[in-house]
Amino acid sequence: MKLSTDREYLYFLPNASLTKRLIQHLHAKPEIPVFCVTIIHEIDGWLVRIKLNSQITPLESGNLRAFLNELGISYEPQKRLQMALLSLESGQCPVKTMRRYQISIVSHGSPNKEEIEAFREQFVKKLGYCPQTLV
Repeated sequence: MKLSTDREYLYFLPNASLTKRLIQHLHAKPEIPVFCVTIIHEIDGWLVRIKLNSQITPLESGNLRAFLNELGISYEPQKRLQMALLSLESGQCPVKTMRRYQISIVSHGSPNKEEIEAFREQFVKKLGYCPQTLV
């Protein structure tokens, strides 16, 4: 069976609920060899990068893309965000990366929906209301 060369998926999701749903999906699919998930909150939504340990079959890749396309849209990051993702990939500390590139890294590493919820709660508490992206 031919393997896909897709080992990275970068998507923009509109809100926290869909981002948590994606993380639940990844946990429920042990056949997807997830290496690292990076979740970044932006003013208008959530950027999620999924990196795989190894190649997957075209069928598995197609299924993953179909699920991702149901939740959001494929994303091509601007230069600043590309540099931030490269910084994380090279082992730079997420806190230093956040400061240097002025972004909100919610999670980097093993996918964790609790980190998304904690970020959402803190953000809403400080703002005093819940913006649409944090629903």
